Amino acid sequence: MEKIKLDKIYNQDCVEGMKTIPDSAIDLVITDPPFAIDFKAKRNNYHRTASSVIEGYNEIPREEYFNFTLKWMREVYRVLKDSGSMYVFSGWNNLKDILIAIDELGFITVNHIIWKYKFGVVTKRKFVTSHYHCLYVCKNDEKRKFFPYSRYGKEDNDKDGGSLHYKDKEDVWTIKREYWTGDQKTPTKLPAELIKKILMYSSEEGTSS
Repeated sequence: MEKIKLDKIYNQDCVEGMKTIPDSAIDLVITDPPFAIDFKAKRNNYHRTASSVIEGYNEIPREEYFNFTLKWMREVYRVLKDSGSMYVFSGWNNLKDILIAIDELGFITVNHIIWKYKFGVVTKRKFVTSHYHCLYVCKNDEKRKFFPYSRYGKEDNDKDGGSLHYKDKEDVWTIKREYWTGDQKTPTKLPAELIKKILMYSSEEGTSS
């Protein structure tokens, strides 16, 4: 069995991959699992050029979604440190399965974050969905690490005198999706600014123990 190495990307089934990780070894998990909504990455109403979308997105059948969620989340609970945390991105359609799995496995919900983005598929008979949910959870809320001043200090204000520290910590995040032209792209990539924000609040640079 190969020993997990730092600074290396493993392209494999996440459950099988996590089985090679010792108990209580991971500080932070950021995950954007399939949503079980019959997502078609190359549909033209996403304003994508089909030939530029990288193949490989695997959807989960709706009837299997809860068991799928329990399976990968159970492994996360095992490998996550008591001081660690996990951020789970989800659409609204099958959010209840994720919420139930979180409770059944013993995770503690710290925040229910809304990521608001300025793009949604045009609809005719319902409102346009233009947000994702993000569940911020942990195993031990007393030991969970969080770095509140990692992005803004107490005295940092915007041009109108409002507290940047306060605004940045609100649980509704308005962060633009990334649009690339010309190059091939993944169909569901989270914006780098979104990942950066999570990393700064919930991890320490240069630590791996």
